This record gives sequence, structure tokens and C-alpha cells, in this order.
Amino acid sequence: MDLRQLRYFTAVARERNFTRAAETLNIAQPPLSRQIQLLEEELGVTLILRKTRPIRLTDAGRLFYEQALQVLGRVDQMKEATRRVGLNRNPVLSIGFVASTLYGGLPVLVRKLRQNVPDLDIQLLEMLSIQQIPALKEGRIDVGFGRLRHSDPNVVSTVLREERLVAALPLDTPLARDSAPLPLAALAGQKLIVYPKEPRPSYADHVLSLLQDENVRPSDVLDVREIQTALGLVAADSGICIIPSSARQMRSDVRYRVIDSPRAISPVILNHRAGDASRYLALVKQLIRDMYAENPAWLEANNLRAPIGGQQDPDPPER
Repeated sequence: MDLRQLRYFTAVARERNFTRAAETLNIAQPPLSRQIQLLEEELGVTLILRKTRPIRLTDAGRLFYEQALQVLGRVDQMKEATRRVGLNRNPVLSIGFVASTLYGGLPVLVRKLRQNVPDLDIQLLEMLSIQQIPALKEGRIDVGFGRLRHSDPNVVSTVLREERLVAALPLDTPLARDSAPLPLAALAGQKLIVYPKEPRPSYADHVLSLLQDENVRPSDVLDVREIQTALGLVAADSGICIIPSSARQMRSDVRYRVIDSPRAISPVILNHRAGDASRYLALVKQLIRDMYAENPAWLEANNLRAPIGGQQDPDPPER
């Protein structure tokens, strides 16, 4: 077994098609198929069910795919780290984040990181919660800040806080004339804008599930790609959008009302690879604890209840 075979297999598993995988790898299909066959012979198990369209992975294939992603991610990390040391470059910490966390504690955390480790090269990559899990396992990011819970045993997740949800309302509409908390029932029959459109599951499904559980049915649901587009459409009187409380800073030309429901919350979740003993990850956790202990105004204003980050060590996983 060699790294080339791992890369070939992950390409086939990702594309679910030998022809497309061969095209992405810039090789002919017969040698690709042969390498996968040799891999299966070495392992003594079938990894791919070839008679289905698209092809499917066996249980062993799914396990091997997850492990292969981690191995290849670690190899890429090792290569990059070695190059940086050899070229006297600064160490790198890559942080994935969902857009709404830019209006909470993420900017403060990044500033504190820069102050504590001036030579650390911090890369910020916007990506959806569902995209952060494979990015962590593949080594493309080191830390992720998302909003969706998951069950992947290779990624440790800690809920840092539960943030209130608010309704963004068009100005000069009946619901916008009151500043009191808004009952979920008031959204029945309203046009709803949700984001992101894809990939799913996503924050959009979190919002739709909340309404469904409360038997609240909007008259129409419009899916858009990002929160900025959603709020722009609200400003244009095209519907209502439910967003995390901290994102109220994004636009001032819409009205915001806190949703009056204890279930109308969205978690902010810290994700990292299981077994990661990096000193920079330890520093991130410590800075989060320090930041929450200071109880800044944005934290108190946006959280339904006290964040766990300020009360306990965020090491224990909560998935």
C-alpha cells in the first residue's frame, strides 16, 4: 500500500465514479481501476460496490475512506510544516468559521492570538459547519467554529455557548412595529428566507426544524446561499429571516426582534481533531476561557444562558 493508492481511492470514493475520478487525477481509467483492485487484494476485503450507479462504498470502504483522509491530511501537514521549518517560515494556524461568528467572539480571539504569538501566521477560512469536519480530518484547517452538532468520532466538538435567535424583519411592516420578543407563532403564514441553500444539512435545516417542531408553517420558503443575501432580501421586503443574535450588526436597515422561545437558540461550537496536542490549540482554548471570564457586552447581550466556556474547561467533547 502506498500514498498514491490512497489518493486514487479517495478520489474514486469522493466522485463515486471511476471515469470522473480518473479525469480529476489526470490518468487513464484502466490503471486507476487496477490500483484499486490491488488495494482490495492487499486488504483482503471489497471496498467498492462497482455494480451500482453511482458506485457505493462497502462498510469497510467507508471506514478506509475516513482513515485515508486522515492519513493524507497528516502527510500534507507534515510536508508543509517541514517546508516552513526549512525555509524559516512562521508556523501556521488555519481557522475555519461560519460567517455569523465574525460578529461574536472570533475577531477578539484572533486579536488575542496575534498578541500572544506575534510570529504565528493565522489563516481564516470561511466555510459552512458541515464543510469543517472533512477539512479538519484532511488537515486543511486546525480549528473550526461552526453551529451544527455532529457525531464523527475523529473530531472533538465543544459547545461554547448557546446564542439567541432573532427575527430580521422588513421595516414598516406590522411585525416590525413592536420591539417585544416575538412569538414563533407570529411567523406562521409569513414568507421565510433561509440560508445556506447548500450543502445540507445546515443552519437552514436547524431553523426549519425549530418551526416544524412548533407547528409553525410559513407561507413560502426561499433558500439563498449566504446570510448577507438573506438580510439584503429582508431589507427589500422580500421576507423574514431568522439569524443568530450577534449577526444583528450586519445591517441597520432592518428591524430585529428576539424570538420568544427557549428553544430558539443556535450553538457556537469549537471543533478540532481528536488527539490534537498542539500548543496553539491549547492556547485557543485558554484564550476562549479568558475571554468568556471577562463577560464582554456582546456575550451577555446575545446568549440565552451563561456560556460553558466561561465556567468549565472546553476539553470534554460534546457532540
